[in-house]
Amino acid sequence: MGVLMAKRPLPVKVKLAMKQIGENLSTWRRLLGLTSQEAADKAGVSRDTISRLENGDPTVSSATLLGVLRAYSLLDRVVDAVDPFQSDLGRARADQQLPQRVRTPR
Repeated sequence: MGVLMAKRPLPVKVKLAMKQIGENLSTWRRLLGLTSQEAADKAGVSRDTISRLENGDPTVSSATLLGVLRAYSLLDRVVDAVDPFQSDLGRARADQQLPQRVRTPR
C-alpha cells in the first residue's frame, strides 16, 4: 500500500487565476459558437472536462488545458505569452549567457 502524501494548499492567487482562466475559456467557447459537447469533441476530451476547466478546477492537467487552447486556436498566444524574449527583461538579457541550471542555496 502506498503512502498518502498531504497536498499543499494552492495559493489564493493561483485559485483566482484558474477561476479567471475558466471564465475566459467559457467566453471563448461561446464566442466560437460551440456547445460544451462540441468543444469537448474538438479538443478530444469529455464534456465534464470542459466543465471542470470552465469552473476553474486546478486538477485538470496542463496537457488537457493546452489541448483545449489548441482546439480554440489560442495555443500560440499562450506560448507567446510565456516567451521570455517577448518581455523587457528577456530582451535586455538576450545577449547574456544563461546558466544551464540554477541551484537552490542550501
